[in-house]
Amino acid sequence: MDDSSLIWDDGALVTIDQRGLPHEVRELRLGTVDAVIEAIQVLAIRGAPAIGIAGAFGVVIATAAHTVDGVVDEVRAQADADRLAAARPTAVNLAWAVRQVRAEIAQGADAVLAKTLDMLAEDGRVNRAAATHAADLVQRICPDRPLRVLTHCNTGRLATSAFGTAIGALRVLADRGAIENVLVDETRPLLQGARLTTWELAEAGIPHRLTIDAAAAWAMATGQVDCVLVGADRVTANGDVANKIGTYSLALTARHHGIPFIVVAPESTRDPNMATGRDIVVEERAAAEVTGFGGVATAPDGTEVFNPAFDVTPGDLVTAVVTEFGVVHGAGVDADTGGNLLPGKAIADIARGLYRRGWMPGTAGNISVRTGTTAVITGSGLSKGELTEHDMVTVQVADSTPIAGSARKPSAETTIHTAAYRATAAQAVVHIHPPYATALATRSGASDELSFLRITGYELIKGLGGTDPAAIDIPVFPNWSDVPRIGADIERYLTGHPAALPVLFIAGHGITAWGDNLSQARDRAECLEALCELVARTGRRQAFGARDENLEIGLT
Repeated sequence: MDDSSLIWDDGALVTIDQRGLPHEVRELRLGTVDAVIEAIQVLAIRGAPAIGIAGAFGVVIATAAHTVDGVVDEVRAQADADRLAAARPTAVNLAWAVRQVRAEIAQGADAVLAKTLDMLAEDGRVNRAAATHAADLVQRICPDRPLRVLTHCNTGRLATSAFGTAIGALRVLADRGAIENVLVDETRPLLQGARLTTWELAEAGIPHRLTIDAAAAWAMATGQVDCVLVGADRVTANGDVANKIGTYSLALTARHHGIPFIVVAPESTRDPNMATGRDIVVEERAAAEVTGFGGVATAPDGTEVFNPAFDVTPGDLVTAVVTEFGVVHGAGVDADTGGNLLPGKAIADIARGLYRRGWMPGTAGNISVRTGTTAVITGSGLSKGELTEHDMVTVQVADSTPIAGSARKPSAETTIHTAAYRATAAQAVVHIHPPYATALATRSGASDELSFLRITGYELIKGLGGTDPAAIDIPVFPNWSDVPRIGADIERYLTGHPAALPVLFIAGHGITAWGDNLSQARDRAECLEALCELVARTGRRQAFGARDENLEIGLT
């Protein structure tokens, strides 16, 4: 079968009716809005990314149905879009995808279709990227051995439009020869693991075993699981994860046994406007799904039922949330051994070390790590010697504003960090106050204009990545009382000078360094401080203004 689970054919959405699997591969052809909504609600189409794309195709059908003589009845088409978006409340992808395409309704069904087909193609690319990042992470955490991985529910091409998320990661790992066996939870009550995941793994030739949900804890306790890989239906701003019921208990058990618990999902599953998992509406499904199966009653008539389709796993139980951008959330893995993982813990560890060296005295200084379109940064007014992973704030890179639900205020220097992220490819920024660099910047900088400090003749210059290992010119920015003004100056300069060194001074204030990861940013800051100490002891330096080198950048 084609890798895509969703196909557009002559005015209708064509897919596999997942209710028939694994014994019957039954094509489902959906040509009305009501048919699409029903397919989503009865789980003929399921999986957060898949129902999102299906909902977008539903908007195509709605727009075409409400077009007469080339004129779209926008009111009726938009009303159908509302119905599609509300078909299932927990998965954010459905409302997200409908929102993306409904803006094209006024342009007609062809415009909506073009947008939807673009999203379909993009979803396949996104899933492969997220799956590859997740596979890379798993191999960093669990290196040099064939892996026993536990997975829950179904996260393959049936649940997405193509390739899969957590199952996609399993496919990547299997292609690398890194899978010994996959343990598949049956996933009560509708057995998506037993019916769908085993079918996809068998199709892909990946060795697997099926187990009852209640056996997962014992499998972990008896050393049969190296890692847990699951998908997600919604990830909130603080990293809480809504997923198929049973995910929370897996995360608790994995934490108890020290087993990595990794969530793989596209960025469209993240909901930065929802602060925590407490705000998620958890869908409850029909009692008949629990009181019987396959038309056979298994409980007495009239038995009351609690049948939530999802649960919400607190973010502090999740080792990492991985999207097409890489790791975007997590807790409990050392960044230096796992890449730019779990930014809060890694930031806190490095901050405490720099505090002990006297470079982040008291509450001074701040560190951040980029997480896609957001960044995690140290909170304001906190002693860096006592910092923990819980003392972080997530902000939008675009405008430095904290995301909804942040318990703390971000650092005052947040705009300096986000300026570096917007103007460069930096993935981590360190802003500190080491004594030699701060003193040198204070003596060399001007009060109201950009200046430069030239350092020559030291081997350590190579550590800052300059093109000329014999000499470097480091910008010294004025220390405006209005910190966003400093950030604006820095962004303007870096945008105009893409080859600029990944370090800078702020007169009377400190230094800022950035890099591909937190360790590199810290190392560059350390290198700059060491250079400044050499300069202070030998006097070998030269200061000059922007105008002297024809480097005017229009500071305001």
